[in-house]
Amino acid sequence: MLRSISIIPVLAMALSAVASPTTQPIQWGAWDGDVFTRSKAQHKLVILDLHAVWCHWCHVMDETTYRDPAVVKLLADHYLPIGVDADSRPDLANRYEDYGWPATIIFDENGKELAKRRGYLPPEQMASLLKACVDDPTPGPSVRAEAAVQSAASAALSTETRAKLIKQLKNAFDAEHTGWGTTHRFIEADVIDFCLTSGDAELAGMATKTLRAGEKLIDPAWGGVYQYSTDGDWDHPHFEKIMSYQADDLRAYSHASILQHNPADLSAATAIRSYLRNFLTSPDGAFYTSQDADLVPGEHSGEYFALDDAGRRKLGVPRIDKHIYSRENGWAITGLVAYYTASGDATALADATRAAEWIVAHRAIAGGGFSHDEKDAAGPFLGDTLAMGRACLALYSVTADRKWLTRAVDAADFIGVKFGSAAGSVTGMVTVANDPAAKPQVDENVQLARFANLLYAYTGKKEHRATAEVAMKYVASPQVLAGRNWLVGGILLADQELASEPLHVTIVGAKSDPAAQKLFAAALPIGIDYARREWFDRAEGPLSRPDVDYPTLPKPAAFLCTNGTCSRPMMTAESFGKLVASKQQVEAK
Repeated sequence: MLRSISIIPVLAMALSAVASPTTQPIQWGAWDGDVFTRSKAQHKLVILDLHAVWCHWCHVMDETTYRDPAVVKLLADHYLPIGVDADSRPDLANRYEDYGWPATIIFDENGKELAKRRGYLPPEQMASLLKACVDDPTPGPSVRAEAAVQSAASAALSTETRAKLIKQLKNAFDAEHTGWGTTHRFIEADVIDFCLTSGDAELAGMATKTLRAGEKLIDPAWGGVYQYSTDGDWDHPHFEKIMSYQADDLRAYSHASILQHNPADLSAATAIRSYLRNFLTSPDGAFYTSQDADLVPGEHSGEYFALDDAGRRKLGVPRIDKHIYSRENGWAITGLVAYYTASGDATALADATRAAEWIVAHRAIAGGGFSHDEKDAAGPFLGDTLAMGRACLALYSVTADRKWLTRAVDAADFIGVKFGSAAGSVTGMVTVANDPAAKPQVDENVQLARFANLLYAYTGKKEHRATAEVAMKYVASPQVLAGRNWLVGGILLADQELASEPLHVTIVGAKSDPAAQKLFAAALPIGIDYARREWFDRAEGPLSRPDVDYPTLPKPAAFLCTNGTCSRPMMTAESFGKLVASKQQVEAK
């Protein structure tokens, strides 16, 4: 429930207290290779507090639970406390993602999990848990052995399985409150994309209604999207702004704008793009990670976010996490490219390009991969190289600058070498390299299947198709599918894409020729995420996959190819634009 406006002065007073915080009595250590060596030497259990910088309930737990005298004493006497920002460690975040933040995990001195808890734990409950693990250091009921996921026999979903997943998606839709999910409501871009391109009018209607309802999560003062709404509706937002949600929603609304031509979609996308530029962009052009839900840590900020821009700034601005991670930048770049294709806003492309160049300059590592941060305690992580690989391929598709295709190829090759599963019977690419215990994560493998398959269309390199199939066999396994409920949009898209050729658009002509430039601009909206868009300037040499023999013509021309056949050459942007528009209508049906 929102507090009354009369307490605003109290928030302002609290800000001065935050400026000179008291020292935390708990000395949190780092999660590193010596954690359990230290715990054995001290004969203590290990407690891992996996939190997030932006997380309201993490702040509440810091201010209440971890200041409680009983909890502090139990930790001091019997535990080695370890605190980790989940955004800084994708391996730990993926391992415990089902537990939400804060996540509390207790280990014995050998690294065996004894207990796992999700969300805020009040002091009494935490003290009881800590004492129980000391009295009986054996795994409790919250710790269950994870069954190994065996790969599917094929990288393609069966007709029956595909139909089942689509039915599952339809049945999970909440028509009364609009959208998918039970407690939480948010936009899931892959679900929206699948519904809008499936050819199923019922699914398309569900997606459109969800996009309209999802506008309630867009901050009316600053733009950007709140993380999600609770209570099974769209009216109880959690106010943190996390890059994954900004990028996902930016992509979803941009694609919907292209397919449905509804001004509301482009307006929503523009509000998110504006927030990225005004709040999450570093002076060098790279993107920050998130913005906190709380103005004062642990204090609910509902009435603060009800204020306009001027009213908020009088009180201050919630903290921004200024870490610059490759993964989050890759997400942002891909979202901005989608927005550029929908809006034609050249500043969005310029921002995406600038961020990509910064990440390449400061986060690229030998072999074609990317580090997570400037210095990583572990890694490399699949998510960083995957997100940047996708971003570079997206940039190539809208600029035809071959350096971005080279970067995308290098990233895919790095993934193929570094992230294979150590277990021969288990397929899928694992979250972190150089860790024999590492496991695959579903969403990463969904995106990898789509990225590597589209890259294969550009390069014709069989190893890229093989990487896509390795990832797809993992996400198509019965164990994975059984746990996805309505979050199957990406799997259905990946299956759809691996079974078909992307639309192939090629502009033939000099890049300096204005007529060729207009033709390339007309090609931008076609194909959404699944299109092979190229510009063949003979002065640059052959394309990466020269599978079409284009004729030499006196003027620049555009060709649209599908299933091995190409259209007649079109010499004007107007004629080509009409063909593009007709293809868009087919995609939207």
